[in-house]
Amino acid sequence: MSHDPAPFESPFNTIPPVVIVLVVIVAAIELTLSAGATGVVGGPGAIGWRIAALNNYAFSPAVWDYVWTRGDTSPELLKRFLTYAFVHGSFTDALFGVALLLALGKFVGDVFSGAATLAVFVVGTLVGALAYGVFVTGPVPLYGVWPAVYGLIGAFTYILWLRLGQAGENQIAAFRLIGFLLGLQLVFGLIFGSSPMWIAELAGFVAGFAASIVLAPGGWAALLYRLRQR
Repeated sequence: MSHDPAPFESPFNTIPPVVIVLVVIVAAIELTLSAGATGVVGGPGAIGWRIAALNNYAFSPAVWDYVWTRGDTSPELLKRFLTYAFVHGSFTDALFGVALLLALGKFVGDVFSGAATLAVFVVGTLVGALAYGVFVTGPVPLYGVWPAVYGLIGAFTYILWLRLGQAGENQIAAFRLIGFLLGLQLVFGLIFGSSPMWIAELAGFVAGFAASIVLAPGGWAALLYRLRQR
């Protein structure tokens, strides 16, 4: 008895398109900067592309100071609340960021709509920058996709939290991943010195979790129902 071979299905078909687009943007920018740094493209002047990108698109407490204290809402400053997520300090940093963005984006995107998944990414990015501007002082810039990734971790945690509740299990278990990551950061901070970027990452997580209450399928209706019951 013969069996027809199963049709080939690209693994990218199972990844939400919005996640693919975000991954491609981050990866394309990093590959360009890395190629310039190694002299593959752009000539000698390309060596400074990464520094120029960080100067033009990274976020810093000074940006928040200009926006909040001085009332400067020029597009040049406001764009940095979002654009910092697409530039990285090194190829390795971008590589790990893209890998987690792909994995968590796939998980969240399988439950949330494409628009909701993008909203979690954007909210995590914006709130991460806002927290960094409010609570961090000094010249250390904020860059990289990590606050957005932590926003997706927040959405991932919310999904697990709901599923554990529906199964009658301990919902605290949903927070194991963020607890592990924060503990890992503490260990690395003690060994190699801490970076204030954890503030933006934690804020991104909280924002992603909170936004998921509304963005999850049926979330808005469920929230309104709970509010009416009070």
